[in-house]
Amino acid sequence: MYPEHSGHLPAERAVTVHQPTPITHPQAAPLVPVQPGAVPSVASVVLPDGRVVTGYAINPVQPEPLAVKPAVSRAAVNVALGGVGFLAVCGGLLLLTSFIAALTAFIAQLITLAAVIFGGWVAVQIFSAGGHSGGNTFHIRKAVFKRNHFNG
Repeated sequence: MYPEHSGHLPAERAVTVHQPTPITHPQAAPLVPVQPGAVPSVASVVLPDGRVVTGYAINPVQPEPLAVKPAVSRAAVNVALGGVGFLAVCGGLLLLTSFIAALTAFIAQLITLAAVIFGGWVAVQIFSAGGHSGGNTFHIRKAVFKRNHFNG
């Protein structure tokens, strides 16, 4: 057995006895009313040697809550916004191509209308009996074609 545990201390070890220092109580501070839920509970523990230790119960330390991550990542949000922008551009291009196709059809209709009006004007000029006195007028009453000769 070790000499420290035998109850006898070796002579070369000096024993130092410490006397407890008396605790002076400070002046009592005025009592401040405290809400009933804010007062911690007091617990008493009986040690194996019979001493009673009284103190406040310590609540376990709650870990700091982790930073809440958004449900959707930033990259996904950026891709979605890029898709929305792309769709907006495609919609604009679709409208632009529709506008160009409508403008082309309108111009084709204008050209057709001009051709019909001009052709009608030309036909009226050709087939009108009176109107202007220039040119020769031939009245054919009876014509006979024989051997590529015209006899009228």
